[in-house]
Amino acid sequence: MIITLSQAPDSIVLEPGQSLRTSVDAGAWLQLAEGRARVVSPPGWFGETVFMAQTLLEEGEVHRLPHGGWIEVSALTPVHLRVHAPPVAQVSPVGARPVMRFVRLLTGW
Repeated sequence: MIITLSQAPDSIVLEPGQSLRTSVDAGAWLQLAEGRARVVSPPGWFGETVFMAQTLLEEGEVHRLPHGGWIEVSALTPVHLRVHAPPVAQVSPVGARPVMRFVRLLTGW
């Protein structure tokens, strides 16, 4: 089953042996409401070697994904999973940026 994050329902139910492949943004997080699952992270590089980390999630655990990309969640028992988008970044006002403060000091603006 392949689902993009924009298509993902509020909660996903998987039976043992089923897998979910989905694309996530950096900072997204998974919440395992029920069951036990294995999460394979997006591919990453270590020197010249590509690797993918695996994490076992138990019922009630939350897993944050620091890197965006395709993940795979495999159900080891019946699973009830929630995929949450990363929080929206807060954009600081123009005057709060250090460069703009410096320009204002120089120009008296």
